[in-house]
Amino acid sequence: MSLRVGILTSGGDCQALNATMRGLAKTLYAQVKDVEIIGFKNGYKGLMYEDYIKMSPRDFSGIINQGGTILGSSRCPFKKMQVIEDGFDKVKAMKKTYAKLNLDALAVLGGNGSLKSANLLAQQGLNVIGLPKTIDNDTYGTDYTFGFQSAIDVATRYLDDIHSTAQSHSRIFVVEVMGHKVGHITLAAGLATGCEIILLPEIPYDINVIAKKIKERNKKGKKFTIIAAAEGAISKEDATLSKKKYKAKVAARGGHSVVEEIARDLQAIMPEAEIRTSVIGHAQRGGEPDAYDRMISTRFGIEGARLIMNRSFGQLVVLKQGEVGSIPLQDTAGKLKYVDPEGKTVKNARLMGVSFGDR
Repeated sequence: MSLRVGILTSGGDCQALNATMRGLAKTLYAQVKDVEIIGFKNGYKGLMYEDYIKMSPRDFSGIINQGGTILGSSRCPFKKMQVIEDGFDKVKAMKKTYAKLNLDALAVLGGNGSLKSANLLAQQGLNVIGLPKTIDNDTYGTDYTFGFQSAIDVATRYLDDIHSTAQSHSRIFVVEVMGHKVGHITLAAGLATGCEIILLPEIPYDINVIAKKIKERNKKGKKFTIIAAAEGAISKEDATLSKKKYKAKVAARGGHSVVEEIARDLQAIMPEAEIRTSVIGHAQRGGEPDAYDRMISTRFGIEGARLIMNRSFGQLVVLKQGEVGSIPLQDTAGKLKYVDPEGKTVKNARLMGVSFGDR
């Protein structure tokens, strides 16, 4: 058997992209007598514009602990994929490159938008498999996406460091954690660092409830508070706005984050308090993958190679109850996995006094 396989990494970067590619490539090299791997540079753009490199086993050596992606990445929004701009048909161009290189399969390492595009290509007749990459862990149909645990580790270290300075100065810190639409990182890191106030996009908050919780802590002699807030945290008032009006409000912030709004509103209720804000930012995407991400991404890569060798295309590699398997790409495309406000993790956190700002 001989195989020509294309690989691309699309969307926001994260830890363990390289480890995943390594797992896939090493398995193909070990199991297929004649295999050639084509790496497309900068995500779907490489596939569109025929920007690629022919890779060798050496390219996948020594990268299991390397962050980022050796192929580079870019964002190509799904909503623009089928839009012809300046006469350029993106889907037609990708199909042309795929055919010109005589590829047997294309492996796409990406998050939700990238996987929607992968499903689109599969529907166009290309042999595609997906591997679930996103620090947000919001890909529908899989319990885990590689990069998630490493992002939690970064956020946890940051919140730990904030803890000591907050305690020293008896301050309130509102810390922004990544998570625009879902709050998985914020929930995990907030629990891991003992934050008693965690604000998630899925649970609209009431600023008065937050202030009450802080005052209760103060009465108990706890003169500092750390609030872990997802970047998509939203007030109960804003949650009632239409999507258009809310977008306009966010735009009116002029690039300022939600934590500044929360801090301002808290200050109005508690004028005597010292309140500071901090944003963890893109460090959550950077650095080396931790041991778990290296292990699970290797397993994902192996499963991706198995799917290709078995010609099981149109599939997404997933982790379900500890076992690696796959589901149809069409089952995940266009869907998000949210934090369940009534799920066990949230309910159990409430049992020990964690406030989500809603009640």
